[in-house]
Amino acid sequence: MDDCNIMEKQICPVIAPRIAVSLQKLPTLHKAQITEIRLRTGLPVLTVMGITDSMLTEAGNPTENKEQALICSQDDLLRTMQIISRNSLYAFEEELRSGFITISGGHRIGVAGQALIEECHIKSLKNISSLNIRIARQVLGCAESIMPYLVTDEGKALSTLIISPPRCGKTTLLRDIARQFSTGLARLKLPGWQVGVVDERSEIGACQNGIPTMDLGPRTDVLDGCPKAIGMLMLIRSMSPQIIITDELGRAEDGAAVREALHSGVTVIASIHGSSHEDIKYRPHVGELIQNQYFDRYVVLSDRPKLGTIEQIVAVSSGDNLYSNKGGIRICG
Repeated sequence: MDDCNIMEKQICPVIAPRIAVSLQKLPTLHKAQITEIRLRTGLPVLTVMGITDSMLTEAGNPTENKEQALICSQDDLLRTMQIISRNSLYAFEEELRSGFITISGGHRIGVAGQALIEECHIKSLKNISSLNIRIARQVLGCAESIMPYLVTDEGKALSTLIISPPRCGKTTLLRDIARQFSTGLARLKLPGWQVGVVDERSEIGACQNGIPTMDLGPRTDVLDGCPKAIGMLMLIRSMSPQIIITDELGRAEDGAAVREALHSGVTVIASIHGSSHEDIKYRPHVGELIQNQYFDRYVVLSDRPKLGTIEQIVAVSSGDNLYSNKGGIRICG
């Protein structure tokens, strides 16, 4: 599905009609470049393109003038949530505890409002006042430049941790890494691998009824909507993957499952929020993976000068910079 069709077919239908009509009127190029749509009660509707944004007019034009901007009302926000939840917000209570809902197509909708706390944990959210609709797009070939760094000279896939702040393209990169390993790397004369994807939030494969709508390659099995820790072990037992790919490590059980997979001889490629491997070294639960060098490669992303910029690729055992965006270092190995 092309970028404009994503807006027309998957995004606008879940937004309150008054706002959706204005979004549909946007220029084609603008629609194709939108990465986020931000709705805040009583404030202008914002369309985000990478690291810049603009307000939206009722006529469907981008503007920097707040006086001309379309204002999101409380009713618009409520109507949008009703559409997203199919009038059953209670059914999404588990996802709301994490602060977002994933909809068909792999698009993540961040939610902010009043937190309901029970025994020091968030039970749910009410009086929702902000939505951040993050648009998922497949970028075929975006992992092309880093693939030679992720295999040895003998053709073995290397366990890799992608380290990235939010909104820097880590899920998009993971998606293409899965596709390329599954398809095979012709230029490196390497055949395709059996790949297992644990897609806890339905973002990597954007599954519908269990079937990926994104191209993840011909040798990929997807476990959709399953917690990472459970899913990794299930795939090892049931599908015999050579490579397991998953997104956003964070819990204690995630780290334990990664260790178990690696001890089983499976390559693990995963992501985590952060700005460098030093930044996450002492983080609870997953810091041990860094301190004990469970991964072979670190790939660090940023959004400068654009989303998905590769800042650094590190060989973990030696600490060598194989690639540095700032220093221009490019050493495959």
